[in-house]
Amino acid sequence: MDIPESVILTNMCMIQNGSKVLVEDKISKWGNGIVFPGGHVEAHEPIVDSVIREMKEETGLTIENPQLCGIKEWINEDGSRYIVFLFKADDFSGELSSSDEGRVFWAEKEEVLQMNWIWNMDGILRVMDEKDHAELYLDTADNWKPILK
Repeated sequence: MDIPESVILTNMCMIQNGSKVLVEDKISKWGNGIVFPGGHVEAHEPIVDSVIREMKEETGLTIENPQLCGIKEWINEDGSRYIVFLFKADDFSGELSSSDEGRVFWAEKEEVLQMNWIWNMDGILRVMDEKDHAELYLDTADNWKPILK
């Protein structure tokens, strides 16, 4: 018998411009630091539409053709599953602007992990860049594991 589970759906996107990526100096109750922009999927909203909307809200940019490249997930203390859909995009228009969520700016991709990053950016970059990983999963021992496709 299938038992429904509570799931929280979110997204995150690495917008690329040549050798640079757009990062956000996130201000959050869960921690402050460098991460890719993203946010929650609204009720009944398609996942791809949600990442396009979130990028516009948090960066001022309109992305086109975002590519799903993996997921990050864990189980919260209350038993709910938290899923982050990881996207990449290099086709965008508009003028860069920050939001209340944090300042956004372009950084050399190779320098991102030398910044004050949060939320397992090293694992997120691995899933986004390496075609042999599709998932970053937090196990019960608090270990982040890249999962092979």
